[in-house]
Amino acid sequence: MDKIYEQTMLFDFYGELLTEHQRSVYEDAVYHDLSLSEIAQAQGISRQGVHDLIKRCDKILQDYESKLHLVERFARAKKTVEEIRRLTLPAGEKEDDSAVIDAGAMRERLRVIRELSHELLEEL
Repeated sequence: MDKIYEQTMLFDFYGELLTEHQRSVYEDAVYHDLSLSEIAQAQGISRQGVHDLIKRCDKILQDYESKLHLVERFARAKKTVEEIRRLTLPAGEKEDDSAVIDAGAMRERLRVIRELSHELLEEL
């Protein structure tokens, strides 16, 4: 996973578990893309303090993920839903096309959709 994407996903899922100060600094760094100096000035702490706090927040958020796996489960569920959606489209067609699929292929797609939706429900 790209580092910024990973940080934002972890923050989205576990950010509320950080202290208000940690949340504010981390959000400025990750979402608002502020420099360490800008954050330090706004928070009234040293640049090194900001750097250390961001590293500590990264570790805290990664520790939560290693225990709870919510981001991982979300990614799997998203992939499954994308596959189900793909199966509803005619072979090789785009969303807005209305090509006809033969009955055998449709039955197979429905079987796979049922299987994927069952796996998704089990995951949740």
